[in-house]
Amino acid sequence: MFVVGRDEGIGSVVSRRDFLRVGGLSVVSLSVAEKAALARRSGAENRSVILLLMSGGASQLETFDPKPDAPSGIRGPLRAIDTAVPGLQFSEGLPRLAERADRLSIVRTLNHSAAAIHETGLQLLQTGRLASGGQDFPSFGAATSRVFDSNRPVPAYVVLPRVIDRTGVNVSRGQGAAFLGSAYEPTIIDRELPAVFQQVPSETLPALDPDVFACEKDAVRRGYGETRFGRLCCRARQLIERGVAVVTVNLFDRLYGQVTWDAHAAADAAPGTLFDYRDQLCPEFDKAAAALLDDLSQRGLWQDTLVVAVGEFGRTPRLNPNGGRDHWSNAWSAMLAGGKVPGGQVIGSTDACAGSVIDQPVDPSELTATIYHHLGIDPHTELTVADGSTIPLLEADPLRALGDA
Repeated sequence: MFVVGRDEGIGSVVSRRDFLRVGGLSVVSLSVAEKAALARRSGAENRSVILLLMSGGASQLETFDPKPDAPSGIRGPLRAIDTAVPGLQFSEGLPRLAERADRLSIVRTLNHSAAAIHETGLQLLQTGRLASGGQDFPSFGAATSRVFDSNRPVPAYVVLPRVIDRTGVNVSRGQGAAFLGSAYEPTIIDRELPAVFQQVPSETLPALDPDVFACEKDAVRRGYGETRFGRLCCRARQLIERGVAVVTVNLFDRLYGQVTWDAHAAADAAPGTLFDYRDQLCPEFDKAAAALLDDLSQRGLWQDTLVVAVGEFGRTPRLNPNGGRDHWSNAWSAMLAGGKVPGGQVIGSTDACAGSVIDQPVDPSELTATIYHHLGIDPHTELTVADGSTIPLLEADPLRALGDA
């Protein structure tokens, strides 16, 4: 089975003719365009991206777009709280991020019109395109690894802790290298550390340990929290501090049969509930993400590091019969910080139930293009394939409202 998007309504969907042309792609050596992209990276060599992938699809209403005046069957059990930005509210589960809202940008109008399944959203966010006709496309991490100098001392692209699987449909989830080839697949760091990270990189940085917090002070451990999210966020900072360009953090690497952001409140397959958001998911995410932002700032990494926290879609405005929320791709939210992202900004708005976009719709591929732009890579850079033809990384532009990100 292959996921196919509609030809209308998604700027990132490639036409059937294009898929026929690129079917069975393979990529040759760096093209003139790619070499030019490398040359244009002057001043961007140290930039990095941390994608906090809220896999499962975090609810916009229980995170960054609460609707406190909506009826109870829509607003859910979590209250809205004020933030450091007058007039801007977050869910009560995110008090630390609310205190730092003047350093964040929130996009409230992500949307797409393809099937509302995990795999389409994961592809669109990470590749900017939809797989179709047997053709997958490379993630921005793999493409970054391709465009960057291959002689880097550390991997350019790391996925923590594992690539995503068991999302419901057995198709690409957008984290691999696709036709770029195995050399650009992500480095997976779970319990085992590649030897390069077990070496002392400098006088100021210690070698890493399989125990994430082994080389950190107790205050750092307490800041992030002794949780899955805390360990993953701290490891992400450690890696970009040591020169990794792209770290994708799968806050959950599988969805089936455990509590995740996929809050259907279905007893077996997707047992997460909105009360899990209140009691576990949001507090642990809030603590870890806020600590990550503070850590980046304190260590002088803020200007060079773009942090993006986003799920592959949102949740239905109306609660389902179990009191959970189902898949919803008509409107959802993302948080961005670091780099040159303006603080205290909200991009776009949704209707009274956070179900539809009112203004400034954002396609997921525009977020991907923004990530490329931050890394100093033109998202329209052309890859030369084996038959001599070319294909652009993306057909989308970066979000102008985020400036130079």
